[in-house]
Amino acid sequence: MKQRLSSKKKAALAGITMPVLMLLAGNAAQAQADSVTQEGNAYLQMMNEMGGNPADFNIDDGKKLWSEKAGPKHASLEQCDLGLGPGVVKGAYAQLPRYFADTGRVQDLESRLVTCMETLQGLTPMQADKDHFAKEGGNASPLENIAMYVAHESDGMKIAIPQGTPQERLAYENGKKLFFYRAGPFSFSCAACHSESAKRIKISALPNLTNAEAAGSYATWPAYPNSQGVARTLEWRMLACERQQRWPAPKFTSNAVMDLIEYMGVNSNGATLHTPTFKR
Repeated sequence: MKQRLSSKKKAALAGITMPVLMLLAGNAAQAQADSVTQEGNAYLQMMNEMGGNPADFNIDDGKKLWSEKAGPKHASLEQCDLGLGPGVVKGAYAQLPRYFADTGRVQDLESRLVTCMETLQGLTPMQADKDHFAKEGGNASPLENIAMYVAHESDGMKIAIPQGTPQERLAYENGKKLFFYRAGPFSFSCAACHSESAKRIKISALPNLTNAEAAGSYATWPAYPNSQGVARTLEWRMLACERQQRWPAPKFTSNAVMDLIEYMGVNSNGATLHTPTFKR
C-alpha cells in the first residue's frame, strides 16, 4: 500500500519545491526580457545603419534658419560664436557645454543659441526660447531645428568638452552632485537608474552614465525617438528624465540642466558623435 505523506513532510517538500519553481519562472521571465531587449536593440541598430532619419528634414530647416535674417535687428545667426569663433559651426557641438566669458556662464548648445538670438537678432529672452520643445507628434520648434543643424555639423567627430576653467570644473562637480541627489516623492536620483552597468527597465537598457559608458547615450543625441514622432535634443531628454523621477520640471537652459549635461558630456570625452540617431 502506498504510504501517505505526513503533513510535515508535505510542508517540507513544498518549502523546497516552491522556491525552485519561482526561480525557474524568474529565469524564464529574465530570458524572455533579455530576448526582447536584444531584439529592440537590433531593430534600432538596423534603423541607424540604414540611414534616412526623419530628423534630416529638421537639419535642412535648421540650416536655412541659421542664415535667415530675423528679429528687430534683421540679422542672421551666421556670426554666432559657439565657442570656436564667430560663425564657426563645424565641430562646435562636440565641444559644448563650455564656458563663455561674455555671459559668465557654462552654456550648452540651446543656451548659446538663445544668447545669440538675443544679442545678434535683438529678440527678448521670452521670444528667443518660445516653444523650445515641440509637442509629442508635433513639429519641431525653430530653435530645435537650428540645434539639430548645428549638432549634425559635428557628426563623426570626437567629443572634447573642455575642463580648462574653474567654471567648467565647477559645473562638472555640481552636475555630479545633482546626478546622485535623491529627491521627489519616491526619493529618486539619476543614479538610481544610471549608475550601474547592465541594468534595464522593462525592455529598455539603462546606460551607466558615471563613466565612459555614458557615451553610449550622450554621443547619440540629438535624436529621433520613434515614441515621440518628432526630433528631440538632449535638453528635452533631461526634462523627460526629471519628469520620470517626479521632480519639478527644470527651467529651460537652467544651470541644473547645464550641469547635468556637463557631467555626462565630460564622462563621454573621446567618444565619436553620431547624430541624429533613432531612439525608442
